Amino acid sequence: MLIGDVARQSGVSTRVLRHYDALGLVRPSGRTTGNYREYSAEDVRRIFHVESLRSLGLSLKQVARALEDPAFTPAALVGDLIRWAEDRLARERELLERLRAIDASAPDGWHGVLRVVELMQGLGSASAARRQQAVLARSEDVPVPVELLAGAVLAEADPHVAGALRWALARAGGDGLAALAVGARSEDVAVRRRAVPAIAAMPEEVPEVTALLADALGDPDATVRGQAALALGRRGVPASVPALVGTVVEGHNDVEAAEVLAALARDHGSADVVLTALVDELAAHTGDSARRIRLAQALVELPGTAASDVLRRLAGDDDPAVAVVAAAFVGVLDERSRKGEDDGVRRPGSADGR
Repeated sequence: MLIGDVARQSGVSTRVLRHYDALGLVRPSGRTTGNYREYSAEDVRRIFHVESLRSLGLSLKQVARALEDPAFTPAALVGDLIRWAEDRLARERELLERLRAIDASAPDGWHGVLRVVELMQGLGSASAARRQQAVLARSEDVPVPVELLAGAVLAEADPHVAGALRWALARAGGDGLAALAVGARSEDVAVRRRAVPAIAAMPEEVPEVTALLADALGDPDATVRGQAALALGRRGVPASVPALVGTVVEGHNDVEAAEVLAALARDHGSADVVLTALVDELAAHTGDSARRIRLAQALVELPGTAASDVLRRLAGDDDPAVAVVAAAFVGVLDERSRKGEDDGVRRPGSADGR
């Protein structure tokens, strides 16, 4: 079979076939009387073998070894090819995401394209300072795709950069909420811990925010539940009370949670709900001084006489540590009552009383 016939049958161009011949990869078995290349059926099969191996990503040198060297086994090489393919796919996915981000920004000209690329490069920097600067220094005349900011905040471990990203997302309204909602349902707890504060930072007028935060109250991770509870409590949502009390019990942001509980009780008509929840937890942790002291600290923030009555009873508690703390708080409340004060109490563990 002449070279032209082989090219038509195999789909390999005559130029490539000549290149294979020059490399010794596929040499025709014979020559015609006119010295034209003549390929046998075995030669054609070898061409198909070469093309099959090349389709896997092997170089021509590797193909030659695979066909000629019996000791050249596929196991190690195929593993390498898998890793190379995965790296190539990762680069291609990154390129695709960049192109989509640029397309979403609908740039008017190359200046806009370059600004978005500059932001992406800044967000991809190993330097936290540079990532933060990329967010804060972005040009106002170039729209930035919120999906890019949302993806960055879900991946950002540095708290300062994450704060800048949340600020930038909040300024964009609720446009990035869909991406954050996906993050709030991630199997990766670190992603959920980044998603919930970003959702909480969204403007209050965005209606989906409260629903997403309410869903996060059922998260298996205590930190995520606490984040959602603090955000909902600040929005005056009574459903946050159990999780806020749980935050006090566990000692994660307990001072902040106590302040939010006090605001719910004082400003949103939830005093009875808050008091009942705290008292129930006191009864459930009779052998745990630290938890009961934190619950007592939360009680002293509540308005009205019912909370002070509970503290007076705790002043006679069987646990000496709890009794001492409760008695101190009763003294503070009595002093405040004598002075006619109704402002907040500075208490141990607060920002002012450490």
